[in-house]
Amino acid sequence: MIYVYAVIMAAYLLLFLASAREAGNPFQKMAACILRKRRAGGGGKGTGKRNWRRELGDRQLGDKLKTLQPQVAAERQVQEHYLKLYSTILMVVFVGDLLCLAVWISARSSPRLIDGAYLPRNDYGEGKVEVGLAAKLPGIQEEIFDYLVEERKFTTQEIEKLYKEAQALLPTAILGENEKLEDVRKNLDLVCELAGYPFEISWESSAYSLVDTDGTVLNGELTTGEIVTLTARFDYEDWSKEYPLLVQVNPVIYTPQEAIRSRVEALLKEHEESTKSGEAMVLPDRLGPEPIVWREIIEDSSSYFLLLVLISAGVIYWGKGRKLDQKLEARRRELLMDYPEIVNKLALYMGAGMTIRNAFFKMGEDYKKQRKLRKKYVYEEIMITCNELQGGKSETEAYERFGKRCQVQAYSKLAALLSQNIRKGSNDLLRMFRQEADNAFAERKSLAKKLGEEAGTKLLMPMMMMLCVVMVIIMIPAYFSFTL
Repeated sequence: MIYVYAVIMAAYLLLFLASAREAGNPFQKMAACILRKRRAGGGGKGTGKRNWRRELGDRQLGDKLKTLQPQVAAERQVQEHYLKLYSTILMVVFVGDLLCLAVWISARSSPRLIDGAYLPRNDYGEGKVEVGLAAKLPGIQEEIFDYLVEERKFTTQEIEKLYKEAQALLPTAILGENEKLEDVRKNLDLVCELAGYPFEISWESSAYSLVDTDGTVLNGELTTGEIVTLTARFDYEDWSKEYPLLVQVNPVIYTPQEAIRSRVEALLKEHEESTKSGEAMVLPDRLGPEPIVWREIIEDSSSYFLLLVLISAGVIYWGKGRKLDQKLEARRRELLMDYPEIVNKLALYMGAGMTIRNAFFKMGEDYKKQRKLRKKYVYEEIMITCNELQGGKSETEAYERFGKRCQVQAYSKLAALLSQNIRKGSNDLLRMFRQEADNAFAERKSLAKKLGEEAGTKLLMPMMMMLCVVMVIIMIPAYFSFTL
């Protein structure tokens, strides 16, 4: 994985050098460089189709952003959106890659294998050392071992005490899936050691055709029960004792690969025995005429960090688009909630003798005084309409553009009424406005009721969690009082 991390860092370095002329922090520079390359596009077959799709996507994104901020150019908003998105993703991947490198280096900062042949021992009382090893022979598949390097030796008195404890545990330890030694029907687990005890245990069988020293039981052709005596030999340095037990075993038939593995394991045990009093265990360097190349297996979880980083970057990219859609939905609801107010004001101003144009200017002037406290989308659109009217656009075109920018059916209908009144004239416009205001207030009540139901649904999960907490608070004291 180190090559993957290095490639990512090299890509960042090249991108940083290519973006040296851009403005902003390093990630913004790199994001700006990517955007510049993206806008420039590329040649080759199929490029035109990709550019067409990209332009269509940018146009749709620009329409959404322009809807939220109509006073800012769509192209500028699209560029700022991608600049922020790309810089965030670049920062997440860069930091994640640094963490992956740190994990990789940390995993290799304290190897146990020295010079390819030495495993330092722990002092007495510090326990065994577990080391992952890989043995490689020419032309043979690499074998992997989880090996325990023994600590320094015990005294004779300690060994005798530990032997009595291990002797009592051994009959249970070798049962495997059997219930008792007097009724053995499945393979035994003839352990070579007991956890927490320093002994090497070797086995001898009185009937190898039934029970082998590895615990395999061949009882398929038996018609009656057979008693087999297994002798467990406990060895620790020069100290040894034998303990008889009953088991059933058969000779193990190894595949060529398993035979090589067994021989390598035997060599490891032999070298362990011969170097127990030394500062380090010397690994065997040959298996017969063939050399053995050892490699320590180091647990490296940095690749999982890289996967998590890439998933996080994807979630950020997806979340940005979802957040934009949520803002658009919030804008639509706000416009619907403000619609009755707009229609009612138009009806009120026109009833007072104002023209539609002056009514729009009046609403825009009133909004300017409150704009610092809170911005509202519909009044922002009204101010844009006022600016267009002052800039020389006709009222018909300004009102139609107002309805299109709002992107809500109710405002499109309102814009159509205003445009129709300008073109054809209508004496019933004030009456229609009042009727529309009544209908709008009724729709607003329905919308408020719907929003209340949605809020109640969202509160259902927190309420259930609170109920579970309350039940736990009540039941735990009751349970303890009952048990006591």
